[in-house]
Amino acid sequence: MNLFGAGIGRWYPVVWVLFGLAPPVIGAVDEAPGVRAVVWSAVTVLGLVYAGTHGTARTASAPAWLFPAVLTAAIGTLAVFSAGAEALFVVSLPLYWSSAAHPRVPLVWSAVAAVLAVAPGLGSWWEGGSTSLGLPVVAAGFLAGAGLGLWGHRVAAQAGERADRLGQELTRTRRELAEVHQRQGAAEERERLAREIHDTLAQGLASIVALAAAARAAVTADAATAVRRLESIESTARENLAEARALVGGPSGDAHGPASVAPALHRTAERLAEDTGIAVSGELAEIPLGRAERLALLRCTQESLANVRRHAGASSVSITLTAVGDRAELEIVDDGRGFVTTEAEGFGLAGMARRMTELGGRLTVTSAPGTGTRILASLPRVREGEP
Repeated sequence: MNLFGAGIGRWYPVVWVLFGLAPPVIGAVDEAPGVRAVVWSAVTVLGLVYAGTHGTARTASAPAWLFPAVLTAAIGTLAVFSAGAEALFVVSLPLYWSSAAHPRVPLVWSAVAAVLAVAPGLGSWWEGGSTSLGLPVVAAGFLAGAGLGLWGHRVAAQAGERADRLGQELTRTRRELAEVHQRQGAAEERERLAREIHDTLAQGLASIVALAAAARAAVTADAATAVRRLESIESTARENLAEARALVGGPSGDAHGPASVAPALHRTAERLAEDTGIAVSGELAEIPLGRAERLALLRCTQESLANVRRHAGASSVSITLTAVGDRAELEIVDDGRGFVTTEAEGFGLAGMARRMTELGGRLTVTSAPGTGTRILASLPRVREGEP
């Protein structure tokens, strides 16, 4: 645990050298050669151990007890042979607390160092001599260091607990978010498949059923009509088979770039006219569109004409595809019985609107009982040469 901020931690080694190591070195200059050698050796060893455990060249293999032990021994040595032990002790107090995992360890080391720093002075006082300021200074420093160290460890422990709780909450939130995304993805995929099945296979199967019934009714009365019905059934079944294979295989991309949807809309309109006898007219412009846009307009047309076949009772339908600015607009109008748009049920209109919205377009349905129905689908269009 580091009890110092970045700025204090950066300048602390300078303060420690100037006010902790330098005074004993300078004070030993006038001492006897033997004392000077002991003091300078102790300070040198302490500086080297500090550099190896705290400096830029520190080694990770150094045991945690090495520096506190050397520091305490150096304080005791200076207290015996020279002055400056008290100053070194006070200045070095943060080093006892800076990297200890448990507060009991620095508390014991600093207490031993405090006793060693004042032991010679206590001996003189016990023998009747006067006491220096070193004893109260060391005592005050020890108490202040112990108080700050214990407080710092408590703060760090609380911060660690909060970090653990936040980490657990973050892990739980990520797991819940992943589950939500998974459920959402599954729901969206189910909706996409339901829409595709409704707009392709279901519509085709409904056409096959209707055509088969018509062919059965016409087989004895009008063989030519029955043949046309059977041919229509075969064509519809082939188209549904191709749609099913494409649905199972997934989107294959747009290998040929933008193209026109007009031919597919023509075939769909002709199929309605052949199967039902409803007059189909209109104008389909050759507008380059991306695959997704072409598919959306085709599905919209198929769904609208299927509704005309089943519900409208119409005698004519008009289909128009035009370019309006940077958008492609598909309009389908029938003269059928109409309906109340707010009371519409089923998957068809909702699926059509969802398709338009996903591509940045919109779907407008206008109808009322007895007035027919108008479907207007508008989509951003892809211009020639655009990806």
